[in-house]
Amino acid sequence: MVTSPPSVVVVTGVSRYLGARVAARLAADPRIDRVVGLDPHDPPARLLGLLDGVERIRADARAATEAIAELGAEAVVHLAVASVPDQAHGGRAGMKEQNVIGTMQVLAAAQAAPRLRKLVVRSSTAAYGASFRDPAVFTEDTEPRAVPRGPFARDILDIEGYVRGFRRRRPEVAATVLRFAPMISSSAETSLTRYFAQPLVPTVLGRDARLQFVHVDDALEVLHRSVTEDHPGTYNVAGAGVLMLSQAVRRAGRIALPLPESGLSTAAALARQLGVEQIGLDQIDLFVHGRVVDTSRLIREFGFTPRTTAVAFEEFIQAHAAGSSLTADRLAAAEQAILDGIRRVRATADATPAGSDRS
Repeated sequence: MVTSPPSVVVVTGVSRYLGARVAARLAADPRIDRVVGLDPHDPPARLLGLLDGVERIRADARAATEAIAELGAEAVVHLAVASVPDQAHGGRAGMKEQNVIGTMQVLAAAQAAPRLRKLVVRSSTAAYGASFRDPAVFTEDTEPRAVPRGPFARDILDIEGYVRGFRRRRPEVAATVLRFAPMISSSAETSLTRYFAQPLVPTVLGRDARLQFVHVDDALEVLHRSVTEDHPGTYNVAGAGVLMLSQAVRRAGRIALPLPESGLSTAAALARQLGVEQIGLDQIDLFVHGRVVDTSRLIREFGFTPRTTAVAFEEFIQAHAAGSSLTADRLAAAEQAILDGIRRVRATADATPAGSDRS
């Protein structure tokens, strides 16, 4: 459904990569008069150039009620959702404060904004959790089969619960919830892109999870359409197709380091205590069980098809090819050596007379 775009849009989380890109893209749309970025932190220097056409207000979610009402916002895009704890901003406690309490405050502000007609909230496919009870493919109507143990997934469930309450209180507002698969591109910096950029990639011993990704540019397109068009509801946003974790590591030219799940969890916990950002419980559960979602609702309602998971991951690979520890030539040589070894063993076995002493 296409309606007139809002004239005033408020975007939260503009000090981060996704928020800055979304705000810049909306500001460049001539149909939108004013874009205001709301964030308690100043953006880093590398993002400042993107925000030239964006008015910035340095304020946290507590100040959102007054700011959103005074600005006469017709649309609010809530992107201030952290997927991993940031030790510089309070660790896990700060993450929950931002994700859960911050969302409550933004929604309270949105509820009190008389001119509001659109609300767009960033969510994640982590809302489905990850367990051995999972179906092969999740649709938007699938409920989690188990309570997620990862902090990000639990925050996402809380966030979506608050949005459902908002919909009941303001049914005339077109509220859109976008469940993004892990984002990837040549320039995005996330915990997952840093994971695949390592020379040695820790994996879970005996597991080979099915993964999906979404290209950042496709995520931006879906977010932009959510603001300029009316698409109320909840949507999975991912690239079609899947990559096995082993395939992803192989295509990235990295070397897998299989560890028992308990060992990987212990290493992740130790890294967090030392203030080093590494994979957390959300990522470990994903690498154990995998997660694949259906995107037919998105394609049907938005008239847009994101590029496939394989294509999105390939762009990431090309951008990080210089750090590859396992080039195509070295991989081919290793495979040939393994095959030669198997042939030698078979040849020796065939040459040994039946019944001879092999001790």
